Amino acid sequence: MKLHELKPAEGSKHRKKRVGRGTSSGHGKTSTRGTKGQWARSGGGVRPGFEGGQTPLFRRLPKRGFTNARFKKVYATVNVDRLNVFPAGTVVTPELLLERRIIREPLDGLKILGKGELQVSLTVKAHAFSSSAQAKIEAAGGTVEVI
Repeated sequence: MKLHELKPAEGSKHRKKRVGRGTSSGHGKTSTRGTKGQWARSGGGVRPGFEGGQTPLFRRLPKRGFTNARFKKVYATVNVDRLNVFPAGTVVTPELLLERRIIREPLDGLKILGKGELQVSLTVKAHAFSSSAQAKIEAAGGTVEVI
């Protein structure tokens, strides 16, 4: 099969319905909107969730929980296996990771997570560590420093 032989699946392509183009088109006069009423008007219809004046579902259900957005800390995360690119003895800081493009933006700090294995001995400075990441860094002969 070549690129010029590709065709869409049978019945998947439809012609565009051109409404309001004269009575002989079959979609003239009212342009398939029927006669009168809210749906026939320009800009007509109802907002999503509107139930005809009945109290809508989202208002009938009780409110639950809260958002801690004001005080929430959003960390840039890096798994320990991503730190294998550094030579042994390197001091890994958020600035170095940003420079090497391992993280894109520092956000509220850097958190090191424990996915994968670490083969080199490093000194890692970060704002937070998962317990598994801390164990893997120390098992590889490195040290952990909370900034």
